[in-house]
Formats: sequence, C-alpha cells, structure tokens
Amino acid sequence: MNGATAARYLVFTDLDGSLLDHHNYGYRDSLPQLRQLDSLGIPVIPASSKTRVEIERLRAELNNPHPFIAENGAATFIPVGYFDRQPADTVERNAYWIREMSQPRSAWLEILEELEIDFAGNYESFHRAGVEGIMRMTSLPRPRAEEANLREYSEPVKWFGDDKTRDVFLGRLQAAGAQVLQGGRFLSVCGDCDKGRALAWLRNAYCEAAGGARCHDIAIGDSRNDCAMLEAAETALVIRSTVHEIPPLQRSEGVIYSEDYGPAGWAEGVARWLHLQQL
Repeated sequence: MNGATAARYLVFTDLDGSLLDHHNYGYRDSLPQLRQLDSLGIPVIPASSKTRVEIERLRAELNNPHPFIAENGAATFIPVGYFDRQPADTVERNAYWIREMSQPRSAWLEILEELEIDFAGNYESFHRAGVEGIMRMTSLPRPRAEEANLREYSEPVKWFGDDKTRDVFLGRLQAAGAQVLQGGRFLSVCGDCDKGRALAWLRNAYCEAAGGARCHDIAIGDSRNDCAMLEAAETALVIRSTVHEIPPLQRSEGVIYSEDYGPAGWAEGVARWLHLQQL
C-alpha cells in the first residue's frame, strides 16, 4: 500500500460496543475521530468477532482500505499489495494475504452437534438458529443476519442455561480442542487464537514494512474477548459498556478508561491517545 511503510501509529479496534453502538450498531459519534485519524495517515484496523463479509461492508462504508482481524483473531486479512512484500505465513486468496489461526467452522459445528445430546435446550448456535434465529437474537435486519452467518473459522453460541452447567459445557468444549471466548453477547467457539496474537503478528508486519521502525499502537475494546488485545498493545483503551462490566486487565500501565460509552467513549479515548502521542 502506498504510504504503508511510513505507518508508525496503529489503531486496533473492536467493533460492537466500541466503534459501533452495542444496540443499533451506529458509528456517528466515532466519525470525527475517524476522520482525524485518516487525516494523520493512521490506519484503523478492525479486530472483531464479526465475519469477513461483515467487516468488508463496514470498511466500504467508512472508505477504510486497511487490514482487519476477523472472528476474534481466527484470521487476519491484508489486501494484496498493501505491503511491498507478502508477509510470511500467509496464503493469497480472494484478493487478500490471509493468516489463518483456526480450523474451519465445520470442526466446531461437529463438536457442538455431539454436545447437544447432553446439553439440549441450554444453548443455541448461529448455524442451527439460521438467519431467522440470528435476527431474533441480535435484532439485526435480514441482510446483516445473513452476513453474520457467513462464518469461516468460528461459531457464536448463545447460552441459556445456569452457570454451573455452563462451566461443564465449556470444559467439554475445551477437552474437544476448542477455545471459547466470551463476547458482549455470545460465546465464540474457535481454535487456539485470540485478538492479541493477531494484533502482535500484524503489528510486526507493519514494523517490517516500515523498515524495522517501531510502531506505536493502541487497542480498543469493551468485552472479555478483547482482553488479549488490550494486554498486547502499547496502549489499551477500555470502553465503558451499558450492558456489562469493563473487562478485567492484568496491566495497570498504559491504560485509558473512557468516561462515556460506546462510540462516544471511543472518540473520547482516541482523542486522549492522540494528545498523549502529541499528534
């Protein structure tokens, strides 16, 4: 990508509950800071539980040409030609250099089908719910629900049972080789991956493309599935949520907590980070 070698500052951001409003998925309050980052040449890199197709649509709306991390770190997508050279450990497919960190969705669907025998009525998956069920669980309109069901590496699960049964369920999933991440609404069943490792790998790709120069990055999130990413970045911006507690972090240095919620908190926190960076 033209100018990619000059990128010294990176913004990795969760979407739902952070850049996007948790309830209506709007981003109006984020727009002023998005424009500011664009004017400074700072890439905004979505890192979300959302699918590739969902993120592609949002990137098109925002005129965002940068890489992105899909399905909680299961895969990182870099547009072909974004860097001067294709990063190692990637495959070229559908106009992307892709680094895949998880088995395909079908592996998790097979495990979930086996667990249905012992946990019937306690959970619902996107695949089994279908588009109609996803619409009910998320309040998404049909086209967006269809995009949400186009998963390639993971499976969202809505838990209905009690906490004790949930712990047994999680143990069985883990014993079968799955990792489970808690998001703002759903459990994400996936492989041995997370947003933090995806961030670290992509940050290194940017640093190499910039001739080994150090990249200063910020990770933005509001949920437990953002913790690995918030821990991995130079600076963490934790967005307050109207629906759950702030995610617990082990780190205490380099953390910004927003005062406002959702996109307004996102814009507030990004402005504070830019001020700290003297940009």
